[in-house]
Amino acid sequence: MNGEGRFGWYELSTSDPKAAEAFYTSVVGWTAQPFGGDMPYTVLMAGELGVAGLAGLEGPDARPGWTGYIGVTDTDAKARVLTEAGGSVRFGPDDIPGVGRFAVCADPQGAAFNLLTPSGMEDVPWPKPGTPGTIGWHELNTTDWESAWTFYAGQFGWDRGVAMDMGPMGTYQIFNDGEEQVGAMMNSPSDPAAPYWLFYFTVPSITAAIERIEAGGGQVQTGPHEVPGGQWIVQGADPQGIMFALVGGR
Repeated sequence: MNGEGRFGWYELSTSDPKAAEAFYTSVVGWTAQPFGGDMPYTVLMAGELGVAGLAGLEGPDARPGWTGYIGVTDTDAKARVLTEAGGSVRFGPDDIPGVGRFAVCADPQGAAFNLLTPSGMEDVPWPKPGTPGTIGWHELNTTDWESAWTFYAGQFGWDRGVAMDMGPMGTYQIFNDGEEQVGAMMNSPSDPAAPYWLFYFTVPSITAAIERIEAGGGQVQTGPHEVPGGQWIVQGADPQGIMFALVGGR
């Protein structure tokens, strides 16, 4: 876990874990390591550090897609507070043996995220921003970013950054972790909008990654586009149709 009130773990729920493992290890450069437990689970490694996991769909209400975990000191207390603020708890709180206590939640607009209180809150040495395999950007596509901002800032103490004017697309509200820009919120350009978090995985070369996406049966849906700072991004779908995004150089 990468700190109180911050995203620190990312998880893919998918209909075909083996195919997803092959795709993402190729595209992003992660290595895969089985995690012992009652249910099959794979940890995706950036070097020596686990940064994400993947698992099959469990239960009739399970939803495929990428989800981010936000670290908190007390999952049960935070679940109660965020519900009072207009969010919802879809599952839990419950324990993950040897890992911590978690809850599956959604913000007032319906975008999903999870809470996690790890077993022990000691800091994990996290790679520097831009390290391949880490998550380089967190983007909330929603129906009302201003209300969403009020919710997340109130629950997790996030710092408001620069508001970028995107013309017809509206405002792109950046949020910071100290002096570092870590993500943004915007009203979704799709109609009707389905609120969701999109996570950008860091790769050394966007050009090479695009070739691996196509070779692995995925699709590039938008991009490559250059973004401030000289980086490039693409958004795509994996072979199971789940959205993901990449950020890197060319």
